[in-house]
Amino acid sequence: MNKPIRAMSIVCMLLFVGLLLNSTYLQYVQAGDLNSRDDNKRVRDAEYSRERGAILAGGQAVAESVPVDDQFEYQRVYRQPFKYAHLTGFYSYTYGRDAVESTQNEILSGADPRLFVNRVVDMIGNTQPKGGSVSLTVDAAAQNAAFTGLRRLGRGVEGAVVALEPSTGKILAMVSNPTYNPNVLSSHDFGAVSDNRKRLLANEQRPLINRATQEILPPGSTFKIVTAAAALESGQYQPDSLVRGGDVLDLPQTDNDLPNYATGVCGTGRITLTQALAQSCNTSFGAIGMQLGDDALREQAEAFGFGDVYLEDLLRQAVSRFPEPPVDDPLTAYSAIGQYDVAATPLQMAMVVAGVGNGGTVMRPYLVDEVRAPDLSVLDKTNPEPFRDAVSSTVARDLTQMLVETVDNGTAAPAAIPGIKVAGKTGTAQSQADRPNYAWFVSFAPADNPEVAVAVLVEDAGVADDLISGGGLAAPIAKSVMEAVINQ
Repeated sequence: MNKPIRAMSIVCMLLFVGLLLNSTYLQYVQAGDLNSRDDNKRVRDAEYSRERGAILAGGQAVAESVPVDDQFEYQRVYRQPFKYAHLTGFYSYTYGRDAVESTQNEILSGADPRLFVNRVVDMIGNTQPKGGSVSLTVDAAAQNAAFTGLRRLGRGVEGAVVALEPSTGKILAMVSNPTYNPNVLSSHDFGAVSDNRKRLLANEQRPLINRATQEILPPGSTFKIVTAAAALESGQYQPDSLVRGGDVLDLPQTDNDLPNYATGVCGTGRITLTQALAQSCNTSFGAIGMQLGDDALREQAEAFGFGDVYLEDLLRQAVSRFPEPPVDDPLTAYSAIGQYDVAATPLQMAMVVAGVGNGGTVMRPYLVDEVRAPDLSVLDKTNPEPFRDAVSSTVARDLTQMLVETVDNGTAAPAAIPGIKVAGKTGTAQSQADRPNYAWFVSFAPADNPEVAVAVLVEDAGVADDLISGGGLAAPIAKSVMEAVINQ
């Protein structure tokens, strides 16, 4: 064989090997990613014409596929669309999937490797594969209480509610308002779907955003729980330790002083740490924050989950934050009361109180309880998983008693439930000059053996600033959610 022919043979052989390698890579390595792409029309058409599995809450289907007389054979239907929109998400031919429809797509569509045998049986029987079902951790009564509580403030109110089971991390309720109807994005009328999506995206209230997990805002005085935890963990403070009181804290390096939200509630001299928390004294916690330093506050916040991503069952979780170092003393004082650059999601603040109620251990939150095959056999069930040991059991016990005092004799009184010990904390966070303050409330009950921990954020209720407070707007919602869980 002469040299040119030999060179050409080698080139052809290398091209053939390259073709085999590329084919193998596409069919085996990249197959999953290519199949899951929203712009893969072949896969999308096949999946969209399949009986997709149901999403269930409290044993009832909140999303399911029903037969229709068109080219796609099945239509995705959401049974309680506004109440569960930010949990189920939508399933759209044009715009893909969101929330649980996205994170659990392989199970719901029937493409999960664990359903391989089912697909083989369907292929032999010449029938379309069916998807498996997904059961959520949501407590229907708690979800209803959260949804109803926010809507009673007005259909256009901006806010969110999260309820957790402290001992497991189960999400018992998660509501964001304003909400939307996922049915209008899942229709087979693609022109209407496009118009509806444009309308939703143009809405200044951003109804597609899940405010419970995708938006971070100053937590205000609810963050004083974190500051109190850092103080107790330092060993320098006890619940009965005397701390700075008074109406105004003179801050160093600035002419701006730190006042209390109300005058006359924090004494004129020194008060106990328990009283400071019960009356939500800015002067006390600003002074404590400066004494502990920003590093101690940051470490305690991170122990509760700030700065981390921990929710796998929903998309695009916003990361709660404590300001990066260095932070000077005046700004540390403001950080200690949940202002300056401190920002958190309602889910994060629910985790803070759930961790206190669970003896100091924060459990990883989860929304998907179990998944089942089309024949209803269980494919997987989520096991509760500890996320962080935020504080010691002793500190958790002390904080719990301090938060009970805050409900019994402090600012959190509107959350009191007759015959049940409730632990709670109010918060009113200052906002930008051109928008109202934020009202927060966090709580758990029963305090001695918590079944539920709740965080409520009212971002905009359409009322004047002097009417906005965590106790007035958010606490009654938290109370109704706690009662819904406890009274079952």
